[in-house]
Amino acid sequence: MDMKLFDSELKVMEVLWKEGGDLPAGAIAKALQEETGWNRNTTYTVIKKCIAKGAILRSDPKFICHALVTRQEVQSYETDELIDKMFDGSKQKFFAAFLADNSLTGEEIRELKKLASELPDKGSE
Repeated sequence: MDMKLFDSELKVMEVLWKEGGDLPAGAIAKALQEETGWNRNTTYTVIKKCIAKGAILRSDPKFICHALVTRQEVQSYETDELIDKMFDGSKQKFFAAFLADNSLTGEEIRELKKLASELPDKGSE
């Protein structure tokens, strides 16, 4: 996946991902009106931007929306963008900066160590 989604587009995608299936645009508009106060026109405009980017597939009748990208794909893209932009593409620099503020709890540290120990050793492949 190689697409930048803006905050407003992510709000639309979050509704689709949360529901886990196809949704009419009207249902997305209703959910976002309750969550953010957006009016129907605003939501439809953002949905159309997502369609133009290839993040959503529209099917008719009833303007049904289907997510073409997963939350994980978007998270991966955004993480890579952040690392490229702020840490010269270095995951080591990113991780070091992440750990430097000492705000992790003991439980979070144990979980990160566990995750790291389960990673495959790509150097031995």
